[in-house]
Amino acid sequence: MAYKFEVYEDKAGGFRFRFKASNGENMFASESYKAKASALSAIESIKKNAPGAEVVELPKDEKKA
Repeated sequence: MAYKFEVYEDKAGGFRFRFKASNGENMFASESYKAKASALSAIESIKKNAPGAEVVELPKDEKKA
């Protein structure tokens, strides 16, 4: 199995996606989008704009933004 994005409708009627590793485990999940097209657009944006994304390690005491 290859890496993949899965798009699905959540309980509130919004659309979310998750990225799955080749072993089937979830690597990350999105927020809820009102339109399926918005979720698909977010996936395309990640695929296009993040191949060389920087990895930044934050100090322990820094709160999640």
